[in-house]
This record gives sequence, C-alpha cells and structure tokens, in this order.
Amino acid sequence: MNFIKNFKQSEVLEFKEQVTYQEGQIVSKTLAQNSNVSITLFAFDKGEEISTHTSKGDALIYVIEGKTQVIIGDNNYELLEGQSILMTATVPHSVYALEKMKFMLTVVF
Repeated sequence: MNFIKNFKQSEVLEFKEQVTYQEGQIVSKTLAQNSNVSITLFAFDKGEEISTHTSKGDALIYVIEGKTQVIIGDNNYELLEGQSILMTATVPHSVYALEKMKFMLTVVF
C-alpha cells in the first residue's frame, strides 16, 4: 500500500518540476491525504491567491520557487525560495503570489 501518490517511487526528483505554472491559475498536485495529514504541491501564477480562511490543522508552507506573501492573523510575511512558515490551526491566514511561485503545503490534523 502506497501512502504517497502522484510521485515516482525510488527516483530522485525535484519538487519544482512536479507541478507546472498555468497563466492566471493555481495548479495543485496532491501527494498524500488522509485524516492525519495532507501534502500538496502548488504552483501560483503571479497575483493568484488563496483568500483568508482557517484550517482544522497546523499548516506548514515550504517555498520551492518564487516569492509569496503570507498573512497570518494580523501579521504579514514575505517568503522566498527555501523559506517556510507555520500557520497554526484556527488562526486566519492567506497566501498571495508576489511573483510566480511554487510551494509545498503540509497540513497535520
């Protein structure tokens, strides 16, 4: 039984090559999802966003490429490639692409 899907097994891969940009859109690729965890790769075109919302789990963003703005509660953060931030459960947050960007989102419930 495989818990990780949509990802080649036993092969060295780069995350940024696993999801592609599409003009004016957000593209996502789910790698794992169950009642305990969700792991998803995202590619945002510049200016795309996930508006303010809350989650039932802690959410960790890891920026693979580009630059993003993350708002958590009343705090505003800019993240670059290689940086990450934790958005704790139930605290309102949003994600906005300051330029084309890709990130991995891990949510633990």
